[in-house]
Amino acid sequence: MNPNGIADSSCNSGHLDELCWAYKPLPSQARFKAVRSRLKGFSGPVGSGKSAALSFEALRLSYINRGRQGVLAAPTYTMLRDATLASLLELLSVQEIEFERRKADGEIIVIRPDSVTLLRSLDEPERLRGTNLAWFGIDELSYSREEGWLRLEARLRDPKARRLCGLAVWTPQGHDWVYKRFIHNPIEGYECVQAKPFENTHVLGKTPDYYERLERSYDPRFYRQEVLGEYVNSRTDRVYHCFNQSVHMGQHQYDPKEPLMWALDFNVAPMSSILLQWKRDQLVVIDEIVLDRASTEEACLEFENRYKHHAAKIEIFGDASGRHMRTTGKTDYEILQSSLRRAGFSNVSVRVPLSNPPVMSRVHRVNALLTNALGEVRLEVNSRCMELIRDFEEVVFKPDSGVIDKNRDPKRSHVSDALGYAIWELFGEKPRAGEMDKRLF
Repeated sequence: MNPNGIADSSCNSGHLDELCWAYKPLPSQARFKAVRSRLKGFSGPVGSGKSAALSFEALRLSYINRGRQGVLAAPTYTMLRDATLASLLELLSVQEIEFERRKADGEIIVIRPDSVTLLRSLDEPERLRGTNLAWFGIDELSYSREEGWLRLEARLRDPKARRLCGLAVWTPQGHDWVYKRFIHNPIEGYECVQAKPFENTHVLGKTPDYYERLERSYDPRFYRQEVLGEYVNSRTDRVYHCFNQSVHMGQHQYDPKEPLMWALDFNVAPMSSILLQWKRDQLVVIDEIVLDRASTEEACLEFENRYKHHAAKIEIFGDASGRHMRTTGKTDYEILQSSLRRAGFSNVSVRVPLSNPPVMSRVHRVNALLTNALGEVRLEVNSRCMELIRDFEEVVFKPDSGVIDKNRDPKRSHVSDALGYAIWELFGEKPRAGEMDKRLF
């Protein structure tokens, strides 16, 4: 083996698909490496080593197909930069492999085999048309549109390639197109390895309570999908499937001495908001304000009518679109703050992100607060909040999709959206400073 960690020809006897790198795969990774199908997948829960397996296979194919070109892709440029590319660069560093990174062209050149890896996003599938490929690899395929996969599959046609191969790794996302193509009724030429949960000893060695933490953060169904790697068809019934009246409804009194959280969803019909307070370590929805065809100013007036004697801190949460300037020259949040000041509320702060979180991420957080995988209940609702309760019981997904059906009843989903904005700000994942969803190169 040479100093770069790559086997000399004497090590592999010319068999470039048997490189002698210092690589000790997990059981599922080893099975994925052994698959010889032209199109292969690696399905696994979080922490199962999917990105590492993808990077190794991409690099291996670069050596097998000397002098040829492949593509390493992810659903967005942010994911490509933060996960996929980071994993590949780490592997190149650990194995001491000489390479050249051409940022302007979005390319990685592996010097010894003189192979090119194009770094691409799948958010614009039409841009994937072009030259022939010897191989391609996709990270988190289940977050991508099928069109992107098909575009790359069509480019897998380099006549000088030693081994044509398209591969992908992903976390299950219910009965989506990936499930249908690879798992439920596999297409000829496709093969998939399904990783088992808890087999990644590297993760557990560094963070022994890694999976226990996820049990607290995820609702039971999401835990089965993300941690156990199961294909749970979670898009066929209620959006807030963890809500149960007998568990989550109660009589909770408003406490004027404790901080009050006000979360809003800016709609004219209806203008919807909810009020929350902490009761020890539990979050409680104590009230809702739902006004048909009302303005932001009218919502503030109703808030003042109900809570004019509140002396403690007020925190405002809500829809990021409320940051947009209106014809009055002010944003909804500026109107809220000025209206509350005029009403005599002096201790007011706004906790609203620059952009809204992904809908499904917000929904999962709400469900996890209702009941997590450990069976803990950390969110209750005052029985007088009937619009929120109706949302919990009646808001559903559109058939065979992860899209909330807002057309079924125009009054539904607004109050639960308002709650979701607050819960995401309180419990959701926060982006790193300066992180933006933009092109890498």
